[in-house]
Amino acid sequence: MSHSINVNSEIGRLKKVMLHRPGKELENLMPDYLERLLFDDIPYLEAAQKEHDEFAKLLESLGVEVLYLEKLVAEAIDAEGLKEQFVDEWMAETGLEPGQNYDQVKQYLMDMEDTYEMVLKTMEGFKKSEIKHESNGFDELLSNYPFLVDPMPNLYFTRDPFATMGNGVSLNHMYSDTRNRETLYGKYIFNYHPEYKGTTLYYERDEDTRIEGGDELVLSKNTLAVGISQRTDKYSIEKLARNLFKETEFKEVLAFLIDNNRKFMHLDTVFTMIDYDKFTIHPEIEGELKVFSVTPGENGEIKVTEKEGMLEDILAEALGLEKVTLIRCGGDDIVAGAREQWNDGANTLTVAPGEVIVYNRNTVTNKLLIENGIKIHQIEGSELVRGRGGPRCMSMPFVREDI
Repeated sequence: MSHSINVNSEIGRLKKVMLHRPGKELENLMPDYLERLLFDDIPYLEAAQKEHDEFAKLLESLGVEVLYLEKLVAEAIDAEGLKEQFVDEWMAETGLEPGQNYDQVKQYLMDMEDTYEMVLKTMEGFKKSEIKHESNGFDELLSNYPFLVDPMPNLYFTRDPFATMGNGVSLNHMYSDTRNRETLYGKYIFNYHPEYKGTTLYYERDEDTRIEGGDELVLSKNTLAVGISQRTDKYSIEKLARNLFKETEFKEVLAFLIDNNRKFMHLDTVFTMIDYDKFTIHPEIEGELKVFSVTPGENGEIKVTEKEGMLEDILAEALGLEKVTLIRCGGDDIVAGAREQWNDGANTLTVAPGEVIVYNRNTVTNKLLIENGIKIHQIEGSELVRGRGGPRCMSMPFVREDI
């Protein structure tokens, strides 16, 4: 049977990938509210779009079919005539109370004839100034907050709201409210899109513990790596593992305990696989990385054991190799390592074994990749990187060739 999702590794030749072109949601970022929306800075939209378009063009030149999140969602809604259902579900997660503001926002969306434009509007958010805004009570009168509905500026990091593995998807419950709303789009694609409906979900967005795609790496068709991080909870890994062992060929989930902080937000900001036996790694996590092995236990339960030994030995064993090479982000220079990790030097997107897409700004790491026999394609990312994410964060593989 042909599977519309097929991802059995991090490195198999990429055939189909989903992106989101940054939109007006980035223009709804304000300095006072950056933290609430998980940004450290405000990208310049026009330049960010140009960089993103170059990224998409590069992927296409490498033979990858590029899909866009916003287009897939619109197609899913139109295919089953679900506009009102979608708007109602989206409204329910805006935090708006029933009343005049709620009704006006809903009406605004329902009046938009083009579903694609409507989907973009749900991503962009609503300013109070866009409707005849009614303020009720002290809360409203004393609030300078200009939005009725927050924008979703993190959406161009399509890696996180869900993650593809094997022939299915982990539809995630995310760490922050601001991003959890993004997973609604995944729900519509995998439940209603003509090509993707019926995709097996190994995790559901209404679970009560958090997990994000940046922490989920497919090491091989039998082994998944997941980071226990600021964004992913250990209980989520147990739930995901139970479902995977029941329904797929995965036999082990390796859980990497990384520091709970913004700098190491996700496993893929400190660690990515770029060849059969090569990984990029941020040197700061090497020493004290605890790794746990989750394997099937009795009666559908799971077994968790701590792995002893060096990271490279644990990875080599998981992949059935004699040894693996860890390429340090920034080399042995602590300053370069810290700077380039902040600019996602370890967040590479592998397009084929030993062939990756990277930001051109991480000069030290990029030179090391080349010295280690890796073929690199460089993109400009000065604006895109302001959201703290690299090429892997900005891409969600739907199909990779099996290796």
